[in-house]
Amino acid sequence: MASGQQKAEKNLNAFRSWVATQTHDDFKQIIFRGQLNRGEVATAVGCGKSALNQNPALKKELDELENELREKGVLPPLSETAKQDKTAPKKYDNTANRKNLDSKRVSTLEAENIELKAKVKELENKLARFGELNETLAEMGFMPR
Repeated sequence: MASGQQKAEKNLNAFRSWVATQTHDDFKQIIFRGQLNRGEVATAVGCGKSALNQNPALKKELDELENELREKGVLPPLSETAKQDKTAPKKYDNTANRKNLDSKRVSTLEAENIELKAKVKELENKLARFGELNETLAEMGFMPR
């Protein structure tokens, strides 16, 4: 069984071979959100997506490739916020999960509210119709008032 370093080296060599066989049009086909689609790159290279982030040499070469493609106009240039986000550590939002759950709950409640309003309207219409029928029967003497 190969060690982690051997797998990393194998993945790096596979990445280099893959890059050498690609054209600018090939790269354009796998652009996603202004960068190369990591899933497509990993599939083409034959490694996991995690290798693209966890293997420092592979990550560095992928970044260099993307920068080179940006200079050649294949990839769109990075915006100022993207440049800042690359260098700054990501902020952890401990309320993100709660916000997500709250959002789902609100959506569910809104859908249920719409259904219940429609049901109330339907029942009000039936009540009005049967109220008129009740009055008519009472006037005809079939029912006591």
